[in-house]
Amino acid sequence: MKYQTTPAFDADWARLSDQEQELFRRAVRDEFHSACERYRADPSSPWPRGLRLRDVEGAPGVWEMTWSFSGPEGRATFEWITIDGELALRWRRVGGHAVFKRP
Repeated sequence: MKYQTTPAFDADWARLSDQEQELFRRAVRDEFHSACERYRADPSSPWPRGLRLRDVEGAPGVWEMTWSFSGPEGRATFEWITIDGELALRWRRVGGHAVFKRP
């Protein structure tokens, strides 16, 4: 699946520890990517419960996922976009709960 990142995501990413970056990569690789592919094929397909995907309250079109519960806390926000005529996503923020101040 194609994706883009925002400057805010890039800045957040640079502040994450190596461990946090690896936890995020693992969640995307092991669960999120395949779930996105299923969503592209069938938007009614369920998301993995372990990622706790849901709409961000007060931010229409922005979604959140949880990539770490047991520390360090890990959240990411994203939105669906189109790239080259295909459904894709834009990563908006990544880090702890503070990303919801400006999702």
